[in-house]
Amino acid sequence: MNDEIFLAHVAGNLAALPAVHAVTLGGSRAQNTHGPGSDWDFAVYYRGGFDPADLRAVGWVGEVSELGAWGGGVFNGGAWLTIDGKPVDVHYRDLDAVEHQLAEARRGRFHWEPLMFHLAGVPSYLPVAELAVNRVLRGDLPRPEYPEALRETAPPMWRGRAELTLRYTRGAFVPRGQATEVAGALATAAMETAHAVLAARGEWVTNEKQLLRRAGLREVDAIVAGLRADPGVLAGAVDEAEALFQAADSATK
Repeated sequence: MNDEIFLAHVAGNLAALPAVHAVTLGGSRAQNTHGPGSDWDFAVYYRGGFDPADLRAVGWVGEVSELGAWGGGVFNGGAWLTIDGKPVDVHYRDLDAVEHQLAEARRGRFHWEPLMFHLAGVPSYLPVAELAVNRVLRGDLPRPEYPEALRETAPPMWRGRAELTLRYTRGAFVPRGQATEVAGALATAAMETAHAVLAARGEWVTNEKQLLRRAGLREVDAIVAGLRADPGVLAGAVDEAEALFQAADSATK
């Protein structure tokens, strides 16, 4: 199947599942930044009694989780599938929960959640970001603008997390010459700062893959590359990173 036939095939099957009201394409393929080997990211927006067993019954090869199996928060479950030889992810999106997070984001309210494979975790407004950037294949969904209230509340939260990450690193890891721990902390603080920068700009974020580039923080690579198990070197690296983060953050004010 070519791409358009493949999209129609997958979207049609997902839209036919009981309780599903809309289907979207997300990730790099929705934003035309994908490569030949990029996977396909779909989401099913349901209301009421969605049953993963109905997705399993379609017969696609792969793993289909139960509701809540991916943490029960922003990512409440989904599937890893192979369809027509292509890698496909399907995310479950409860419309009641998504609409609640949209209303909260418009008031500038949100919370932070840990998520596997994400250094800085994710904000609860991530499903709202998906509404804004993903491609709707079936059904109707809102296409929200970035709320002004969120531009006020999100940057200081992310900025504060980055500051605490660096502060802890200075006291716990630097004096012991623990280069690996410092490297991890700098990476985490860089992602947190990048969230702050993009929130201040009013730019949606759906994952961390291009986060540092978009925020102008790729210079942190050179800082991390120069680390070694020496307290003086590590202290200097944290100072460099802090200056880089402050400059990027100040540019948005």
